[in-house]
Amino acid sequence: MTAAALTAATLLAEIDDAADPQVAEVLERYFQLQPGGYGYGDQMVGVKLSTIRGLLKPYLRAAVPLDELEQALTSPIHEHRLAILCLLADRAAKGKGNERPEIYDLYLRSTAYINNWDLVDCSASEIVGGHLIDKSRDVLTTLVHSESLWERRIALVATHWFIRRGESEDIYHLAPEVFDDREDLIHKAAGWMLREAGKRVSEEELRVFLDEHAPAMPRTMLRYAIERLPADVRAHYRARR
Repeated sequence: MTAAALTAATLLAEIDDAADPQVAEVLERYFQLQPGGYGYGDQMVGVKLSTIRGLLKPYLRAAVPLDELEQALTSPIHEHRLAILCLLADRAAKGKGNERPEIYDLYLRSTAYINNWDLVDCSASEIVGGHLIDKSRDVLTTLVHSESLWERRIALVATHWFIRRGESEDIYHLAPEVFDDREDLIHKAAGWMLREAGKRVSEEELRVFLDEHAPAMPRTMLRYAIERLPADVRAHYRARR
């Protein structure tokens, strides 16, 4: 198939062709699509991320119009949205032409469809963090106070882009804002980013943060944040909690 023949519709059709009902059953449990789960109401057809990334390879070189991708992002099928977000994240990371701000705007007006942790985690850093790297980060404070679990997670995961480039201030600002969050997925995301800040930027900065905040941190957030610290240091902060 030529690049010109690659469209959002052909990508979604390829995902449908790769569907496996047995894989769908496993994914439905893993992403909590059952009643009462955080993914309830979503639909899985049964395509693993590794398969999706394989299908995406030719599309990474094709110029599928953004309006097509935005429309495809409204699909009720989880794996369709996952593929579109992976594609948008790749294009945002490459930052060709004027696409990065367009993708950022598309993303923030589409958060209703970015409604599970894998969808956030494959895209928020490249699309939101990548766009904000040389701009005000005030939008992250707005997002972290959103009623939407997924918008709050977007704010936290977006900081990974900054952390990988040696900037840790944003996660140290945002993490205390979610100490009282009711969702474990938010505690996990904040702890993950704190851990990354300690690993990639400064372990000393992380310890200073923990010295002040460890007693108030949710257990899950603290556990994730200290994972890469020496055993005796982990024990010290657990005891303070």
